[in-house]
Amino acid sequence: MDPRKPRSFPPLNALRAFEAAARTLNFRLAAEEIGVTQGAVAQQVRHLEDVLSIQLFERLPRGLALTADGLAYFSAVQRALNIILDATAALNRRSSTLTISTTPSFASKWLIPRLSEFSQSYPDTEVRIIADEKLCTFKGDGIDIAIRLCKPPFGKGLTGDLLFPLDIFAVASPSLLDGPKPLNNSADLGKHVLLHDAHDLWPEFLKALKLSGKVDPAKGPRFNQSSLAIDAAVAGQGIALTSEPLVERDVTAGRLRRIFDFSFPLSLGFYVVYPNESPDSDAKQAILAWLFAQREKDTQNHGTKSLRI
Repeated sequence: MDPRKPRSFPPLNALRAFEAAARTLNFRLAAEEIGVTQGAVAQQVRHLEDVLSIQLFERLPRGLALTADGLAYFSAVQRALNIILDATAALNRRSSTLTISTTPSFASKWLIPRLSEFSQSYPDTEVRIIADEKLCTFKGDGIDIAIRLCKPPFGKGLTGDLLFPLDIFAVASPSLLDGPKPLNNSADLGKHVLLHDAHDLWPEFLKALKLSGKVDPAKGPRFNQSSLAIDAAVAGQGIALTSEPLVERDVTAGRLRRIFDFSFPLSLGFYVVYPNESPDSDAKQAILAWLFAQREKDTQNHGTKSLRI
């Protein structure tokens, strides 16, 4: 067969009418199933028989019977139509699936604890989370939106909406604060272990507190993820620098306390980034609306207490 030569397909509406009639062996029932008149089904079947030059049905006084050719053709046509139905169902499932890429710390500390609320509101939308630091291209990587710690400008064809600005502050476990090394003033930081993450913000933070040269900004263990430094702080192992979205639940639950009435603003923020080249799906619109509704809820609920020093 010459692959360049167009293939001649039988009329698809006639195939659908034939499959329904062959399955029910009744033009009336087939017509009810596909939403046309009984006469239209009979006409479509006759047209298919004319195109194929083959009789597919025996017209009997009390109904229909498939000929041998009709029975063989019905089996093949039914398989083909089922493949189309399955492919369509799979496509619809993919259209209601949304993949979010974000950092491991933001995923574990903010996004995942709230996802059950989204699932309750949008039970037909499946959310997939990819937690890594890899930059998204949105071209063949399967990512619909990304939540990243970054700042404008963004790449060509991308939209970035600010989810949270980033103000850095210090937190510690109440067990540490109530221990044998009290924090009576900011200089007492030198008595405690400083917990570092990959952002290495302690030098800037200490400089803003006018503690450069008084407290060693390099001492203390280092973690490649902010969530690990936060977990170490919850365990009473030292003092961590973090931001509201990552510790809001720990502070509310009393596992952590802010230890200064001071925060250090960064030019970075958590942005929701997505391509603007194609129309948004219902799933994408839903998750975007939900993310910013969660932000507003968090903003209203904030009011954490700090240990003033």
